[in-house]
Amino acid sequence: MRDVTGRLMLLDTASLYFRAYFGVPESVKAPDGTPVNAVRGLLEFIDRLVRDHRPDRLVACMDADWRPQWRVDLIPSYKAHRVAEEHELGPDEEQVPDTLSPQVPVIEAVLDALGIARVGVAGYEADDVIGTFTARAEDAVDIVTGDRDLYQLVDDARGIRVLYPLKGVGTLQLTDEAWLREKYGVDGRGYADLALLRGDPSDGLPGVPGIGEKTAAKLLAQFGDLAGVIAAIDDPRTTLTPSQRKRLDESRPYLAVAPTVVKVADDVPLPAVDTALPHAPRDPAALEALAARWGLGGSLQRLLTTLGA
Repeated sequence: MRDVTGRLMLLDTASLYFRAYFGVPESVKAPDGTPVNAVRGLLEFIDRLVRDHRPDRLVACMDADWRPQWRVDLIPSYKAHRVAEEHELGPDEEQVPDTLSPQVPVIEAVLDALGIARVGVAGYEADDVIGTFTARAEDAVDIVTGDRDLYQLVDDARGIRVLYPLKGVGTLQLTDEAWLREKYGVDGRGYADLALLRGDPSDGLPGVPGIGEKTAAKLLAQFGDLAGVIAAIDDPRTTLTPSQRKRLDESRPYLAVAPTVVKVADDVPLPAVDTALPHAPRDPAALEALAARWGLGGSLQRLLTTLGA
């Protein structure tokens, strides 16, 4: 069943608070001297996004598991270089700056007190939560992320675009299919195939040796999609060069599992949440206590004014 309640904005929350952390000086601190640069920076991001884009609904999508085991089982190198500590009975611990980790629970508490829907699902990344909300949405969707993986969800016919922050969130790259075709030579649907052929060192995806971004785009233009590229390996009439044919053939085991790893899930069991943009805090007393404890000051007040407008 699809949701039909107006424009939906989905925040890739970790992507945004990482950007806030590195974009706002660590000298921004709570009264006790604890850094709150990521907290205040994220509040300012949300304020600007709501003012500029006026969503009807807003969801802060979270990484309940930043490196799901089902992806690691298929490609063991997936995000392996980011693991700070392995845990047998739960998600591995990600490398996060020491002064950012303590700010994440504060961010979660502030979002909850504001009444902004916050959704993370065990065993899934925020990307998968975003993919599922997008699949269920009837109306336009704005996905706010600094992660290009989500370009695969762009769909002009459905009004789905990615707002990619270039500098803070004041300067956003509005990513639609025309922009993708000009930049990468593919549409949203083709971006995942491009990404897995090319590989992505930041996610530990090896790609096909010798197949860079331009070659991957050329192959997809020639053969339509990944299935067409794989079919071309066994067809001597195709225009693959001998080295391309050899490298693709040797990469068949990777190509068999990579689509499951690279493509965001669209069937996550989402909880029932109220995604309506709040116009007043859900828990004013809790919010007031958080504002005082963490010195959220003008950042929070500006957001409250924007939400109430």
